[in-house]
Amino acid sequence: MRPLKSHFRADALTTLDTMLKQTKEARVFRRAQAVREVVAPPRQRRLCDVSPDKFRAQKVDSALCQGRTAGFAGSPTPWAPAQSDGRPGKPSHTPCRPGSAGAWGTLVPVELSRTRRGVSTTNRGPTWPRGVKKNALSYCRPTGRLDPTPADLASGSIDLAALEYRARRGEIILLYEDETILWRFAMLRAGGWRRAQRVRLPTRPLSRSQIKREEALKRQTWVRYRSWSRITSGVLLSVLGAVQYGTSRVFYKIVPHCDAQEFRQYLHHVMHIFGNTSQEVVMVVDRSGIHRAHKLESTLAHYAGRLRLQFLPARCGHHLNPIEGFWRVMKDKIGAGRCFPNLLQLYQRTRRVLFGHQERPIYEFHW
Repeated sequence: MRPLKSHFRADALTTLDTMLKQTKEARVFRRAQAVREVVAPPRQRRLCDVSPDKFRAQKVDSALCQGRTAGFAGSPTPWAPAQSDGRPGKPSHTPCRPGSAGAWGTLVPVELSRTRRGVSTTNRGPTWPRGVKKNALSYCRPTGRLDPTPADLASGSIDLAALEYRARRGEIILLYEDETILWRFAMLRAGGWRRAQRVRLPTRPLSRSQIKREEALKRQTWVRYRSWSRITSGVLLSVLGAVQYGTSRVFYKIVPHCDAQEFRQYLHHVMHIFGNTSQEVVMVVDRSGIHRAHKLESTLAHYAGRLRLQFLPARCGHHLNPIEGFWRVMKDKIGAGRCFPNLLQLYQRTRRVLFGHQERPIYEFHW
């Protein structure tokens, strides 16, 4: 059988490597990664599901792992070291350290790791150099959140600066709005909130089928009674909130689930508070589906000239919305080491924390 002739150019591999390092789009990165698996020779393929930028940021390269030294099935391994068991023809296999780069399937030459990094093997296992810190290795996959482009981030900052200038002059009332989800069970976290990639331990007291069943029962109960005292099932709770620029007042509404209908009710709640003022209310929101739903057209038309939504650029909510920090502190205050038996107790605990914030702030907004 004749071998298949590759229709890729000679410099295709270099182009793909450059694209993998420079692209910011997840869709483009995945496609380039898949094409590289086809173009690259078998020994240069990456069997890794993590972006190379993440490994470079954490200073984790392939030389830190003494992983599988046998190549793909049927291919010889000329760079494998001498056989440890003395039998010819069988390459040695040094186990990877859990959580290291080899746990993702990276193929590493043992001689390279020995000579360049000073990693030596003994009867007790691999000995790691002093330069490798304990917290330098990541034990979780990335969350998948994409960073905004510098142009979008700069344009969004300029627009918000203009709105804040008008709010300081008293021309408008500026609100930063966002929504968050509360979990009924305690979610353990490893590491600080200021880390770029937060490590969350997968503690799930319920299976996926049980979670879906509880949420379905919650929706049926809410639609039928529209009363919190009737709701005993469900595992998720949503909070709609907005902070006023300058005064740091937080206007919130606790809902069983977040959708466009609940957001409409929240807009009526906000306009009932600021209805007597002659200033225009400008609410800064992200580009989620509930903020761009068709159900909001009648509500925005009713408050035309008094209420306006200012949309942030794509993926800029975590960078430009100050209420994101308040959500983090609020979740630690509500569910730090607590598991609530039903949704009603979570609702009551959330109300107590939010009421207490009005008297004694749990988070200081720095404008």
